[in-house]
Amino acid sequence: MKTALSLFVISLVSASLAFASTGDNSFKSPVGLQLWSLRNQFKKDVPEALKQLKGLGVTQAETAGTYGIEPAKFRQMLLDAGVQPISGHFDFGLLEKDPSAVSAQAKALGLKYVGCAWVPHQGAFTEAEARHAIKVFTHAGEVMAKNGMRFFYHAHGYEFQPFGDGTLLDLIIKECPADKVSFQLDTTWVYLPGQDPVVWLKKYPTRWISLHMKDLKKGVERGTLSGGTDINNDVVLGTGQIDWKAVLKTSQEIGVKFYVIEDESDAILTQVPQSVKFLSDIRW
Repeated sequence: MKTALSLFVISLVSASLAFASTGDNSFKSPVGLQLWSLRNQFKKDVPEALKQLKGLGVTQAETAGTYGIEPAKFRQMLLDAGVQPISGHFDFGLLEKDPSAVSAQAKALGLKYVGCAWVPHQGAFTEAEARHAIKVFTHAGEVMAKNGMRFFYHAHGYEFQPFGDGTLLDLIIKECPADKVSFQLDTTWVYLPGQDPVVWLKKYPTRWISLHMKDLKKGVERGTLSGGTDINNDVVLGTGQIDWKAVLKTSQEIGVKFYVIEDESDAILTQVPQSVKFLSDIRW
């Protein structure tokens, strides 16, 4: 005769097997957080921000500075909070001037991936600025590769300026050597300018190393190439305009290496746990 406890254990095992047997139609990756999402909390109180980070349900981190703390110490603080630093965004100017210094910081943080998320420019992004970025990224990629890390560029939306038969983002992707430079697709910064993230994932399937998961509030108009929008247009994944089933299915099919939530809104502390749950539940 089965006891209540044994029945409970059987039910847990059955549920686990059911989840494991969902095949390839579910999201399968650790979930990271771009720590820029917690910028306001970190600026006020780093230890308190780390406590808040620990409760968000993420297991990896993408850094955006260390708030005056030595990189090695900041890494340990993240590990103590149960979060593994895996990637980081670094300033274009520093990458341009001294990529070896960036490499040293990234190594101290224990990062595998080193990225840049913004190319300084005034007004509309130009071909000249794109070509300069290509030179900076190529050299940075060489330096990071020598130190056992991978360089990537996080496209931000302004690169969709028309160029030839495509855009300036096409130019950057094609001209940056594939063995030195990868790319991070941010769903909102592709979608907001009027592009389709799935189309871009499929267009360059071997170049996207990471996915920035960000949803855009319903009703927000598309078409801007500014590279920005109101921070509170960032909403819980699955409640905005992005077709997550198509995006996640495609990103997993092409072999995207790591996934990072970025939520710049004022409601990050409530929205990120909901986004993590959405990722655990989504099926296609």
